[in-house]
Amino acid sequence: MRSLASLLLAACAAAAAGESPYPGFASLNADPGAWPHILSSAGFHPQPASLARILIARDGTPAAPEWKERVRRGAVLILEGSSPLAQMFGFQAEAGKLRVGRLVDARRPQLEIVWEKAVEAPRFEVSGQARVFARERWSGAPVMAGFQEGAGAVLWVAVSPGERGYERFPYVLQALADLGLRPPFRSARLWAFFDYAYRTRVDLDYFAARWRASGIAALHVAAWHFHEPDAGRDAYLKRLLEACHRKGILVYAWLELPHVSERFWNDHPEWREQTALLQDAHLDWRKLMNLLNRDCFRAAAAGVKQMIQRFDWDGINLAELYFESLEGAAGPARFTPMNSDVREGFRSLRGFDPLELFGARKDPESLRAFLDYRADLARRMQEEWLRELDGIRRQRPDLELVLTHVDDRFDTRMRDLIGADAARVLPLLDRHDFTFLIEDPATLWDLGPQRYPEIARRYQPIAPRAEKLAIDINVVERYQDVYPTRQQTGTELFQLVHLASRSFPRVALYFENSILKPDLPLLPAAAAVVNRAEMVGDKLVVESPYGVGIPWTGPALVDGLPWPAADDSTLWLPAGTHAVQPGGVTPPLRLLDFNGSLKTARVLAGGGVEFTYQSSSRALAVLDRAPRRVEIDGEQAEPRSLVSRNGVTVYLPRGSHLVAVH
Repeated sequence: MRSLASLLLAACAAAAAGESPYPGFASLNADPGAWPHILSSAGFHPQPASLARILIARDGTPAAPEWKERVRRGAVLILEGSSPLAQMFGFQAEAGKLRVGRLVDARRPQLEIVWEKAVEAPRFEVSGQARVFARERWSGAPVMAGFQEGAGAVLWVAVSPGERGYERFPYVLQALADLGLRPPFRSARLWAFFDYAYRTRVDLDYFAARWRASGIAALHVAAWHFHEPDAGRDAYLKRLLEACHRKGILVYAWLELPHVSERFWNDHPEWREQTALLQDAHLDWRKLMNLLNRDCFRAAAAGVKQMIQRFDWDGINLAELYFESLEGAAGPARFTPMNSDVREGFRSLRGFDPLELFGARKDPESLRAFLDYRADLARRMQEEWLRELDGIRRQRPDLELVLTHVDDRFDTRMRDLIGADAARVLPLLDRHDFTFLIEDPATLWDLGPQRYPEIARRYQPIAPRAEKLAIDINVVERYQDVYPTRQQTGTELFQLVHLASRSFPRVALYFENSILKPDLPLLPAAAAVVNRAEMVGDKLVVESPYGVGIPWTGPALVDGLPWPAADDSTLWLPAGTHAVQPGGVTPPLRLLDFNGSLKTARVLAGGGVEFTYQSSSRALAVLDRAPRRVEIDGEQAEPRSLVSRNGVTVYLPRGSHLVAVH
């Protein structure tokens, strides 16, 4: 094993040869701690110390005079704790000790940052040129600081970031970004849920641009607000749809059945769901209807169909169609369904009223019989509504269908608690084409990012089509004792998104309004999945399973040919392995953005663009100018388009297609 001194000298020697354009990381210590977890969650890959731009120096790292020149040339040096190297850059340990358990971060001073276990650390005097990013709450002593030096930067933290990388300094990646370090890759494939009630008076064009810049490909919009026609709300939704489409964002109708709408609840008290206390099932914000009643089902289905037809949706999300509650039969005040239709149906089958389970009938066999009956009812409702939505899709064939379903493979209690049974629902993929969006249940929110690979592993054996699986991350305040923040933010959120993106083809976030502002710029990096990235001569070779964006300005060659899929700052690569290098001239027509899975792209001889794609909804292609002619699968077509200040959005059909734009 090479010594620390020889590694340090090798790292410093790279200054003479110049930095690699691809910013990888390396540790100058045998044990890198949690830094690989932190940096990889923003898309940085390990590299040899002689090539890496980001170098980690933990406690005790010796100093070398060449380091200052290396930083000036572009190295980003991360200093942890006390060391001769930290002292050389102005971070000097003093005599006194400091007990650190709560922080104030300058980026979000009101955020409560509490460590699970307080630690003792030296007090530090920090470099006069340093910007202090975080302080110990009570003393105000600096615990994270940094500064830029020439083309490089230095970031210092007083203690280790913890075993997992997010327990102590939530905004360490944001601090690195403030010091000029830019992630090497970005994704534009995230989904996010959207509730109109939180965005009633906003500039929708501004927010659409912000969502797309944050890597969001689709908004799942709370459709119950628009179930019945209303002039003001309808106009708002139409503006939202156009603003999103101009930026290449798809918009899905998010249904929360058996909640239909506020007005439906008020107009039909006779169809309200009942709890085991025989009270109307107004639980939290949802007002649940008895969709097993045939009159109620027909009225709700007619309303959903009319609502879908009124607006230019790209998809429909049938979400959380099962029963309450997370307490199961132990919580009769929230336990459903106990409407008369369900009770009579069960009585005719098993000979007793299930309401007796909350009275004198306490035997486990009787409860098991009703819980199994209840889970079967949930699956029957889901299949019935999938058939209903398939009927709508026959008239609107470009709509994608999504079924959001709480996980019951990791937390197996969910079947008995709420009637969710993924193993019974997933076989429906053989008869219905939909994306199965697994909802991360509240009971798991404290378990950390590593749960996502495990959830994926448990679904693989029961999923007929693994490419149709997706995962939903709830970015909310958690009820468990969690550290360092109640809500996922910073490095914890990025690790969640990154590991989920590696485990599932699609990741959704609940919800766009809950994502804290400091996290938005780095979300695209966290969602990017790159298996290999290295410089081979003057080429950057990138391997990605879903495609990825790389920072780029000017013309480029991809696999030796001029490349048209790029805007002024990002070049977009399809899935697979591709080599990128500078060269050629800027194509006369560019594909600035594409909301679908881009398979191939090339510049046509006459100045146009040809590309192939696959999309489970219709696809949105954003071009830098209006096309003169469009051909789809070799036939001239006249697709709808939408003009904006920065380009033209062209609507393309669902499925796999070859498109030529002249």
